[in-house]
Amino acid sequence: MDIFYQLSKVFWFLASPDNFLIFLLCMSALLIAFRSKWGLRLLCSTLTVMLLVLFFPVADLLLRPLEKRFPVVHSLPENIQGVIVLGGAERGDLGVEWGSAQFNAAAERMMAIPHLAKQYPNAQIVFTGGSGSLLHPQDVALSATEQWFVEQGVADRVLWEKKSRNTFENAVLSEELLGGVPDGNWLLVTSAFHIPRSMGIFRLRGWQVTAYPVDFYSKTANGLRLDPKYWMHIRDLSFTIKEWIGLLVYHYTGKTDSLFPAP
Repeated sequence: MDIFYQLSKVFWFLASPDNFLIFLLCMSALLIAFRSKWGLRLLCSTLTVMLLVLFFPVADLLLRPLEKRFPVVHSLPENIQGVIVLGGAERGDLGVEWGSAQFNAAAERMMAIPHLAKQYPNAQIVFTGGSGSLLHPQDVALSATEQWFVEQGVADRVLWEKKSRNTFENAVLSEELLGGVPDGNWLLVTSAFHIPRSMGIFRLRGWQVTAYPVDFYSKTANGLRLDPKYWMHIRDLSFTIKEWIGLLVYHYTGKTDSLFPAP
């Protein structure tokens, strides 16, 4: 499990579009410096891709199928025995630095906890997530996040699994915390693009889970919308490609119940 985790982090550092485009620019400069005809070609191709990413939400082409795979929950289901919320919204590095809970764009995962705790007063709630950083595994703002649970009035309801570093470990270590795969139907809360892979993992391990997608990103079905925001578009493209790669790798390593899990 450790080797899988470490290899995935190294691979993604190299393959992530935001880093990969920088590597291509550096390679272009080197080729031009050595008077290779491929240097200018590579530079023009890379700049063309970057301009497309600058002006259009190109990630939407790949992101929309992920986010539409499981329906939005408009009416909460009955007979829910538990709620499991996957980590990934916490900014552990900032929480450690400033001593207060800090969240990223996926904060809706955390926002769902007080709401669902109120809607299901008898349901067990598990929040699962440690540090996903290979270089800074200590960046888990334990006291800051626990204080946030207190401030939201749910500290006595939430069991926090603090060691998991990826989605597969979310499932495995939550089972250890609960003493095995729990009985009954559970809501699984995570970002909409992350729902298919998460559902596939938990279902394969025997959980009865209903998807509760939050935190949507795609604005179009085809990416054809003029919206010049490079940093946002490259961010969306990065995590979207990562998710599709994750679906492939997790399936072919036997961690999900299908290649593209569906309801």
